[in-house]
Amino acid sequence: MKTTNYSTHKFDKPSLETANGDKHEFQWLDVRLTEETASLAQGSEAICLFAGDDASAPVLMKLNEIGVRYIALRSAGFNHVDLKKAKELGIKVARVPAYSPYAIAEHATALILALNRKLIRANRRVMELNFSLDGLTGFDLNGKTAGIIGVGKIGAVLVRILDGFGCRVLAHDIEPSLELQQKFGLEYVGCEKLCAESDIISLHVPLTESTRYLINQQKIERMKKGVMLINTSRGGLVDTKAVIAALKTGHIGYFGMDVYEEEEGLFFEDHSEDILQDDTIARLMTFKNVIITSHQAFLTETALRNIAETTIYNLDCFEKATENKNEIILDEE
Repeated sequence: MKTTNYSTHKFDKPSLETANGDKHEFQWLDVRLTEETASLAQGSEAICLFAGDDASAPVLMKLNEIGVRYIALRSAGFNHVDLKKAKELGIKVARVPAYSPYAIAEHATALILALNRKLIRANRRVMELNFSLDGLTGFDLNGKTAGIIGVGKIGAVLVRILDGFGCRVLAHDIEPSLELQQKFGLEYVGCEKLCAESDIISLHVPLTESTRYLINQQKIERMKKGVMLINTSRGGLVDTKAVIAALKTGHIGYFGMDVYEEEEGLFFEDHSEDILQDDTIARLMTFKNVIITSHQAFLTETALRNIAETTIYNLDCFEKATENKNEIILDEE
């Protein structure tokens, strides 16, 4: 099947080539899918998209006009795809529902440790031959309360990690796990209680209409002063301007973000020669107690291999018209 790969990067192309072998005819594009670049898929029956691509209704209509029938996502999230319009046009969509929960949970842990022990500042000082320890005091994770919002595969791994550090772990999820409760003493609580009692809060829920701006001014006001907030899930879960306001007052003491609500066209690209146009992220970059990584939590060899293999499986199913466990089926209303 001829497939156009949008947003191809040096880090993911080799794994896709290896998983594909000679099965599908790939066209490699380093540009994002947009209304302007949709026509580049001319002649392809399928396209392969990354998290930053735009598969909104206008784009899908253009793809439909040139004969694209299938979309294989190289991501678990699918909020960048207008599923209602895809169904209307008869375009099938499949995703990679799980590639490595360890990769995401471990990156969240890395952000926690780096923020707490001020590792970025410490390293910069040493590089300038400044070996002073002033201003680098952290805290013991042992005995602290960590709140995890969303305890699916990723959240469950983080529960095990934080339990190992000796944290009291609170969780908020619509489907409590009896196994995690019994094995780790995990406490399932309401979101309000989790915000009020947690020293560290980590987000691991998908972005939907009901979870958009889950972390807003009202939720932040209920949090402990000096709380650490970690987001490795989706940028739209967090009202970034509300977080900035709370960072300025010190109500949020630490913020680790691997995702950003306006990351499309910014993350995954080299803008080192450009003038930064996004004033919000520019403001975040001024805080010493903020660490920003550009959506790299998934970036491990294991995850890339799993993403590639599942993507090729999805394309195989499309081509052979066989049942696909990863196809996204829009619920009938």
